[in-house]
Amino acid sequence: MVTRDDIIKIAKLAKLSVEDDEIEALTHDMAEIIGFADTISSAVQDGFEDFDDINNITNAFHEDVVQESFDRELILKNRDGGEQGCFMVKKRSGRI
Repeated sequence: MVTRDDIIKIAKLAKLSVEDDEIEALTHDMAEIIGFADTISSAVQDGFEDFDDINNITNAFHEDVVQESFDRELILKNRDGGEQGCFMVKKRSGRI
C-alpha cells in the first residue's frame, strides 16, 4: 500500500513540487500503477517460464578462429612515409 508519506518522499527524491491537494490523487494513482505491475508480474509467473524470447530469436555466436595474417612489410611496401610500420593519415578538419 502506498502512503501519503511515500508520495512525499518520492516527490522529494525526484525534486518535484507537489501541492497538498494533489497528494491524495497521486497516492491513488501510484497504488493503481503498482497493482497493475503486480498483475503483470503474476501473469508471467503463472503462464510462462521463459517470457523474454517470444520470437525465438537467438544470438549467433561463432568460435574465434585464428588465421594467418598478411606479412606487414608486404602490406606497407607501397606506403608514402609512415612511422614504425604504420600508415600516416591526414587529420580531417571540420565536421563530417
